[in-house]
Amino acid sequence: MRAFFAGFGCRRGCPADALEALLRQALNNRGLALADLHGIASVSLKADEPGLQQLAARLAVPLVLYHTRQLQAYEALLSHRSAAAHAHSGCWGVAESAALALASERRGTARLLLTRQVLGPATLALAW
Repeated sequence: MRAFFAGFGCRRGCPADALEALLRQALNNRGLALADLHGIASVSLKADEPGLQQLAARLAVPLVLYHTRQLQAYEALLSHRSAAAHAHSGCWGVAESAALALASERRGTARLLLTRQVLGPATLALAW
């Protein structure tokens, strides 16, 4: 399997355990190995989110944050557009956009491997 990247969106104060549960559920459902995860990403508004920082440290992968303007470039590739996410962040889909941005940065191209998944206060998408 090639390297893939996770994009996360979350409500304020979302714990690392909730983010990890969503990630592991998605990986199990798709038959993907955690060892092939090469980074996680989100919007820069989440820079002070302890859950995201803790998850990256726990998984020993980089956490890369993108400004809303950078994420807007991926709008045409989104499978879902969230009015709530746009109202809060200026981005129509944080998880998918962030995953695509990181995959594009690391690989030169990007496509969604797993579209937006939701579990409680967190959203996740995977790209390669």
